[in-house]
Amino acid sequence: MNAMAVILEAPERIALRSLVLNPMTADDVCVEIDWSGVSSGTEKLLWTGRMPDFPGMGYPLVPGYESVGRIVDAGSDARARIGEWVFVPGANCYQTARGLFGGTARTVIITAARAVPIAESLGRDGILTALAATAHHAVSGGAAPDLIIGHGILGRLLARLVVARGAPPPTVWETNPARRDASGYSVIDPEADDRRDYHTICDASGAADVLDILIPRLGKGGEIVLAGFYDRLSFAFPPAFMREARLRIAAEFTPADTAAIIALTDTGALRLDGLISHARPAAEAEIAYPQAFTDPDCLKMVLDWRQI
Repeated sequence: MNAMAVILEAPERIALRSLVLNPMTADDVCVEIDWSGVSSGTEKLLWTGRMPDFPGMGYPLVPGYESVGRIVDAGSDARARIGEWVFVPGANCYQTARGLFGGTARTVIITAARAVPIAESLGRDGILTALAATAHHAVSGGAAPDLIIGHGILGRLLARLVVARGAPPPTVWETNPARRDASGYSVIDPEADDRRDYHTICDASGAADVLDILIPRLGKGGEIVLAGFYDRLSFAFPPAFMREARLRIAAEFTPADTAAIIALTDTGALRLDGLISHARPAAEAEIAYPQAFTDPDCLKMVLDWRQI
């Protein structure tokens, strides 16, 4: 079986071409993808060639861990899954390309356990399951943040999750005036905030100098949660020492985080709508990826695979 897929042949070299898929095994499912998201964090590192040397890293590769679609075929042990609408957190099913993270294709083959049923009514918003689970992993590891840095897609999901979990609405810092729209919590210019007693600050900016900016804003014993992805971080020790500051790194989301997000969206406590700003046909991937990484108006880019 072949499938059209986005392939990063080298940094800043992207193409859409047919790849041979691995054969299905008894517990695999075949998913026909309708929508896939472009990550402006992880995939930007792949695009620029700055991704650290993780296991499986190398070119050519198929990116993507934010896909939704329908199970159209299955191995003998998973036939009952055919017809389900599912979220796909990546795939590694290509014979001539690496699957890091492998979800940006018209068709993928994955183990049945990795195909997560979600409400079909979410439509393309279902691709946000991964980012929402990432946000959940960050906020569920300790006290709810009272300050969030950045009102991009991850920052918005973090703020929505804090409210959905019943904690007091957080303050959000955002330097771009065009991104200060919000409902249910306050988004302000950092220069307008003189507080220096925050208990928990969650960073969604990924900025390299963020620690020296945030540590002076902590109260005694306060915590900074690093929810972005960073190349290298450093900070002045004396301010952190005086505050007995704590740092927590939020890594990849887990199946438990995904299950929690599905439960919150199913009950309506968490909404995913209004967060996707741009969509392009998958055939325009060569345009979509640079736009997702460089256009300040692009909050979230999705690819539409339905005409491939």
